Amino acid sequence: MLMASTAAPPKLKAEFPLGAELLHDPVLNKGTAFTLEERRELQLEGLLPARVSTIEAQEERVLENFRKQPNDLAKYVLLLALQDRNETLYYRTVMHHVDEMMPIVYTPTVGQACQEFGHIFRRPRGIYLNRYDRGRMVSVLRNWPRKDVRIIVVTDGERILGLGDLGASGMGIPVGKLALYSVCAGVDPTQCLPVMLDVGTDNEAFLDAPLYLGLQERRLRGAEYDSLVEEFVLAVNEVFPNAVIQFEDFANVNAFPLLDRYRNRTSCFNDDIQGTAAVTLAGLLTAIRITGGTLKEQRIVFLGAGEAGIGVADLVVSALVRQGISEEKARQNFWFLDSKGLMTVNRGDLTGRKLRYAQDMEFTADLAEVVRRVRPTAIIGVSGKPKMFTREVLELMAQLNPRPIVFSLSNPTSKSECTAEDAYYWTDGRAIFASGSPFPNVSYHGKTFVPRQGNNAYIFPGVGMGVIAFGVKRVTDDMFFAAAETLAGLVSESDIGKGAIYPPLTDIREVSAHIAAAVGEVAYKSGLATVPRPENLLEFVKGAQYQPVYKSYV
Repeated sequence: MLMASTAAPPKLKAEFPLGAELLHDPVLNKGTAFTLEERRELQLEGLLPARVSTIEAQEERVLENFRKQPNDLAKYVLLLALQDRNETLYYRTVMHHVDEMMPIVYTPTVGQACQEFGHIFRRPRGIYLNRYDRGRMVSVLRNWPRKDVRIIVVTDGERILGLGDLGASGMGIPVGKLALYSVCAGVDPTQCLPVMLDVGTDNEAFLDAPLYLGLQERRLRGAEYDSLVEEFVLAVNEVFPNAVIQFEDFANVNAFPLLDRYRNRTSCFNDDIQGTAAVTLAGLLTAIRITGGTLKEQRIVFLGAGEAGIGVADLVVSALVRQGISEEKARQNFWFLDSKGLMTVNRGDLTGRKLRYAQDMEFTADLAEVVRRVRPTAIIGVSGKPKMFTREVLELMAQLNPRPIVFSLSNPTSKSECTAEDAYYWTDGRAIFASGSPFPNVSYHGKTFVPRQGNNAYIFPGVGMGVIAFGVKRVTDDMFFAAAETLAGLVSESDIGKGAIYPPLTDIREVSAHIAAAVGEVAYKSGLATVPRPENLLEFVKGAQYQPVYKSYV
């Protein structure tokens, strides 16, 4: 016969919330997996059904309900609700079914979730800061209940994926990215903080929408915007001095200046610029294993000249400089089309980073014409404009190259420059293809191709884990270059034989550990690591990875 105790031991009162309060703490809650002894000691008797579940049974229940949902957005809401009540079970389930659940937790479904954020909102996650918090950001950040924050993903919501200005509704992006840090690299979720810098929105639909949850004001610009971001960065350094800041989905007008302003002042990086660059460079390095030749022999046409495109080109230029090629000569290997067309020296509207990549040739806005003139070995789409890699463009690429490289990297799926099926069918099955969003396998003339995403999740979780594990003071381009080389080196010949130029997502935790170790190696060589050097960097990282298992409380 079970007897209920009237009170928990004093030590438990000091260490744990009790009763219903414990069941509402997502970090500590085990739900029906609390043992009978724990239920007695923690004042949970009567608050749970009688049967004690295993975590395996709980996971099976989640899967059953997940697979019953009518659409992907409903699956997203179900997983978010699970994360809100039981983080251990959430991370365990997503880790064990990463192929099935990553497209729900992140792209492409997260895009729809952000668009409908005000409609599906259940419970706040993270910190929201706006201009009315000026002068008080330190105290606002101190409201966050977890004090050992090591990774912050921050956005102002102006360029969410390929969807544009979603304002405060873009909070789904930091939440999703940080979930991937834990799932893919083993960063402790209690050390993660999503932040929304709500500086207003220029999205007309949101300015009048009754369910929009952000400031219904026009976007802050100029010096006032810069001052707000400055206060935020300084507040982070004071409240969470061990945290690395990941800038996410800022518009071009702010993304590059913010990275330039803070990269040498604090531990930070921009995933849209540096993460995208590294995963794309890794894809190119793998593709060259198939095509033969060298990186310096590649002629690359970019559709899109924003953070992603320029970031990729900058990192490849850095790689070529390492091989002894001048920056000016290296940049001659790239041709960009922005929203107006080919970036040429005779265009009077190009400035800054765009001007560095302007080519001395006749202007045209026709991608197919650029392909005819340039005769590229690779085309890379980072435009956010769907179906721009037309049949004409892909057939031209196949005429010019025995194995044309086609990277359709815009996301979500609705923004992709072409589908995997288009790429394989219109190149006679010869394309080396990667995408920004997931596509199903493609069967063509008796062969099954396995297209894999050029997903930043192959890069940023491992980089972040390396920065955290080794106490890295600054994040450098050399670390992203090392991450790209490491990722490319982990692609097996078996993967390549299937048409895949990235490892399977099921290996993502192992991949991230290797990337974290590579980041550590660079950090120690450059004097940027603050943790005493372990004997084996890879084993040190693996030993530090978060494991989603229940702890015993009694």
